[in-house]
Amino acid sequence: MKILIVDDSRVMRSIVRRALRQAGYGSHEVVEACDGKEGLCVYDNESPGLVLSDWNMPEMNGMEFLEKLRADGANVPFVFITTEWTPEQRALATGAGACGLIVKPFSEQDVCSVLDTYLG
Repeated sequence: MKILIVDDSRVMRSIVRRALRQAGYGSHEVVEACDGKEGLCVYDNESPGLVLSDWNMPEMNGMEFLEKLRADGANVPFVFITTEWTPEQRALATGAGACGLIVKPFSEQDVCSVLDTYLG
């Protein structure tokens, strides 16, 4: 399965990749994008089975990215990885179709607890 990581920080994308390996998901192919706009292109070209996305990004933020994916009919599991998470954001994200959350900073156990649901 392909996993799409969308984050404007190259360093954070690398950290997420490492956490995936440490959590036992290193056999999955990982593709990346630097914001939601690029994420849409990568999604269309790569058809990932899971999206891990930051919330705050330039060009197109994570919420806009999620909303566009859903508007286009994509039902891919979508998990936010973000530092800022309020009850209002949780309600917006859940209402738009997000299925999980990993709060930065995170551990491999945090990644496992969310991803085991989708990658088993």
